[in-house]
Amino acid sequence: MNKSRSMTGGTLLIFAMFLGLILISETARCAAAQTAASPSLERTVKAVNFRNDMRHLWEDHVIWTRMVIVDVAANQPDLNTAVDRLMRNQVDIGNAIKPYYGTAAGNKLTSLLRTHIQISYELLTATKAGDTAKTQDAKTRWYANGDQIAVFLNSANPKYWPLNTVKSLMRTHLDTTLDEATARLQGDWAKDVAAFDKVQHHILVMSDAISLGIIRQFPAKFKDSK
Repeated sequence: MNKSRSMTGGTLLIFAMFLGLILISETARCAAAQTAASPSLERTVKAVNFRNDMRHLWEDHVIWTRMVIVDVAANQPDLNTAVDRLMRNQVDIGNAIKPYYGTAAGNKLTSLLRTHIQISYELLTATKAGDTAKTQDAKTRWYANGDQIAVFLNSANPKYWPLNTVKSLMRTHLDTTLDEATARLQGDWAKDVAAFDKVQHHILVMSDAISLGIIRQFPAKFKDSK
């Protein structure tokens, strides 16, 4: 009798352990499924919308830059209107970072970008006029300004915008834009189109680096509400 009770107790204990293992396994499976089903921070609705908005701003940057290049090359009467629209884009980009870095930082970025546009206009007109000295001077200041923009971004977000990375992104932006402008001024239409393709591709890479840096630095701002 005692032996039978002992066996029954042992059987129940084994069954209970087996049931516990099943419950633990099922809990782990559900947790894993829930984690897999939850989008990463960079794929929340807020993050995707922000990334797309930033892409739109930076694509405007290169599109209106191209309009200015075309107008300068062809002496088009809408040049001043295109320049004004391009300058407004620099304000828009500065405003886009104000919710994260503050008004002063947004205004600083706008100021740096407006200088970027002003020097690029000087570079365009000097190149078209064949003034080698002015062209070289403007080019030197243009690349220095690009480095200043990179330093500003790095100071705001050193972890996700490493200085060498943002410097490289800015320099490639300047290189590809210069190639585009040179081809246009020389009337090499095929090279001009190919150069703008590179400009447009790279600006999306740069835009994504900027927006993802902000998303990763301020994760709480990009969590979707339930």
